[in-house]
Amino acid sequence: MSCTEASMDALRQVGDDLADAVVAELFERGEVGKFNTLMRYVSTAGAPLPDGLPDVAREYLQVTSVPPAWVDWTEMEKARLFFIDNNVHISTALSFASMPACYVVPHVAKLLSATHGLSYPSKRMAETGQFTVYLMQPDAFEAGSRFIPAAQKVRLLHASIRHHLKRENRWDTAAMGTPICQEDMIGGQMFFSLLVLDSMHRLGIHMSVEGAEAYFYAWRVVGAILGIDQDAVPKTLEEARQFLDLYMVRHMGPSDEGVRLTRQLIDLYEEVVPGTLFDPLVSALIRYLIGDTCADWLQVPRTSWDTVVKTVPHLLGVLETIEDRSPLGAWALDRLGHLTSIFELSSLTRGRVMHYAIPEQLKQDFGVSSTLGRTHRWTPPTGLK
Repeated sequence: MSCTEASMDALRQVGDDLADAVVAELFERGEVGKFNTLMRYVSTAGAPLPDGLPDVAREYLQVTSVPPAWVDWTEMEKARLFFIDNNVHISTALSFASMPACYVVPHVAKLLSATHGLSYPSKRMAETGQFTVYLMQPDAFEAGSRFIPAAQKVRLLHASIRHHLKRENRWDTAAMGTPICQEDMIGGQMFFSLLVLDSMHRLGIHMSVEGAEAYFYAWRVVGAILGIDQDAVPKTLEEARQFLDLYMVRHMGPSDEGVRLTRQLIDLYEEVVPGTLFDPLVSALIRYLIGDTCADWLQVPRTSWDTVVKTVPHLLGVLETIEDRSPLGAWALDRLGHLTSIFELSSLTRGRVMHYAIPEQLKQDFGVSSTLGRTHRWTPPTGLK
């Protein structure tokens, strides 16, 4: 497949017909609150659906309860092993590259700011971390797993945001297309797959082509479950690169919401890092992974650690050498990575299980800013390809 301005423009007009229809009926019948209450008891795949669940929701949950028929389970097992071997690196890339990348797309930052309360700024990061952990479990697609129910709820969450914004005329569809459109959903898939791989490479992590392709494949499966049109989604890393480059050129830029969300992210991780000595490392790592231009747009502080953080790839290279040469060292580092990831997730969730619910309303101060849309489209510097 090839990405063009015309093909991307077409994707901006399309949402998710199945989930959109379910959400519209739930709101029309006044059953959203009832659905959210009952769905708190649906957390594992294969569990009986609760009595009283609205019929439209019951049908949706049954239809979307199984993964696509085309899934290659051998490839998914490779992805799981890749995640186990690189869990701390993947968590680092998600936290310090993927999330800030979302914030550097102004209309995406606007949506995130509108749908997550300022009183709990880590909610989005906690949900993403928990979702990824669920995905990479050995039984992710089997009875008793938590991934499929989480994916079903996230898909409806996206549909509910589209519903609110369109119904209340709080989104300039003519200028920006459908909110959480196919282009943005594919872009998000690229942030959590290709950009993670890019960040790991920048950190000096040794990856096999086979492992990287399997990780990317796993997120293709996730995209299908979340309602992404598989005819439009990139199938290879090369196609993904073309899509992500064009997507970022079309949309990346500064915004007040992006700055605010980034500040919340930095504050959150500075709280997680013990003491205050290493607090500047958070900003330095974000700047190192997303680059100075994006970091400046997000007002990521420059610190004395900006130079120090460039030595991280060398340190990780030493650790990987130990891992390659010593079975005991490999076991110890894998265990340390696992514990680090669990600590990071528990810090974000504050020990709670995150529940993905349909918001009955958006924040009241949400509005369409004149800084959004194509008027501030980023133009790459001369000679940049």
